[in-house]
Amino acid sequence: MKDSEVIRPCIRTKPNWTISMIPLTVVVALMLSFSARVCQGQEYSLLIKNGHVIDPKNHIDGVMDVAVADGKIAMVAPNIDASQAKKVVDATGFYVTPGLINIHTHVFVGSKANTFADGVSSVSPDDFTFRSGVTTVVDAGTSGWRNFPQFKKQVIETSKTRILAFLNIFGSGMIGAPAEQDTNNMSEQMALATIKKYPDIIVGTCIGHYSGSSWTPFDAAERTAKMADRPLFVECHLPELSLQDQLNHMRPGDIMTHAYEDIKERMPVVDEQGKLRPFVLKAKQRGILFDVGHGGAGFWFSQAIPAFKQGLAPNSFGTDLHRFSMNAGMKNMLNVMSKYLTMGMSLNDIILRASWLSAQSIKRPDLGNLSKGSVADIAVLSIQQGNFGFVDAGNNKITGNRKLQTEMTVRAGRIVWDLNGISAKLYTMQ
Repeated sequence: MKDSEVIRPCIRTKPNWTISMIPLTVVVALMLSFSARVCQGQEYSLLIKNGHVIDPKNHIDGVMDVAVADGKIAMVAPNIDASQAKKVVDATGFYVTPGLINIHTHVFVGSKANTFADGVSSVSPDDFTFRSGVTTVVDAGTSGWRNFPQFKKQVIETSKTRILAFLNIFGSGMIGAPAEQDTNNMSEQMALATIKKYPDIIVGTCIGHYSGSSWTPFDAAERTAKMADRPLFVECHLPELSLQDQLNHMRPGDIMTHAYEDIKERMPVVDEQGKLRPFVLKAKQRGILFDVGHGGAGFWFSQAIPAFKQGLAPNSFGTDLHRFSMNAGMKNMLNVMSKYLTMGMSLNDIILRASWLSAQSIKRPDLGNLSKGSVADIAVLSIQQGNFGFVDAGNNKITGNRKLQTEMTVRAGRIVWDLNGISAKLYTMQ
């Protein structure tokens, strides 16, 4: 007998019972089965519809839908069926981008021995990242091999923000003088061992705040970075070492931050006549990367504007986020990006630098994109129209009529910031 011949009588037979005659356990089982089938039909946990997607890695620039499932990007395509999603967010009129990456921050909070970490300068990352569309930050040398485990336990493991780190070549990180000036406080062997122990978190080495004339710390940081196959992050507070010599010591892929600083302690990238120094342009052509590193003193329009016009656009918009910079001209990463929007950089180039180029600079190609299967870190941005002022580290101001604003941020598939409730259920007031 064929299977179909067995099934037909069941289909054709008219049951001679009512639902009240069915045992309660059977009713519950049927309801659960139906509910499960409905849930299975909803393939996506989140669907962002009708936004203008800018995904530089995948060359996407247009109105698309972005679907999320299990914390990953499931699909980017036009007109994804909304019935397949548990939550649908209408992003009409907004830009949908990869979660932004801030490669220069100070977020080691909690160590009494560390000047950046004891609450004097460092900040708690989750308090400032998501509201700016930032889903990943890199701590710039606040910790060294001695206290990185403490940083990991106290901050990295307890934060929703993804936190990576450049490891300071000085063992105790930015602890201040005299330890941060003592070359005996360095160990290339221990620094390399720490990087190898935490390869998914430590993205490079860092040298900064050293005020001596010896090349020992710089060279030690460079050698360690080379052995670990990671970039060196140079924070430029090296007044006794010339800018040209520092750039000559750096390898392609190394990062110079505070690139547009204009203070007497160091030579700026643009000379007194407003000309970009030839050796700076050659360094860029050789593969040296330049980060904004705005901070409280690291970004001046007198350097940034002529440098931009002469071909030295930043590779990344690291903010040098700390307690004092956020309350001065820097404010947040979107403010820095809005400055470049006002200076004439296209929105696509801005998003490129804030996402994909930043990810590549720290050798994390898994970040900064909306590829299928990538972690669902997403920023939904708007461009506000009006009259805005943007301030540099010298309290100089430029004005513009456009400013970037974060409408919503998604971290690993979960909505972590929603400025105007675009993902919320509308409540009608009586």
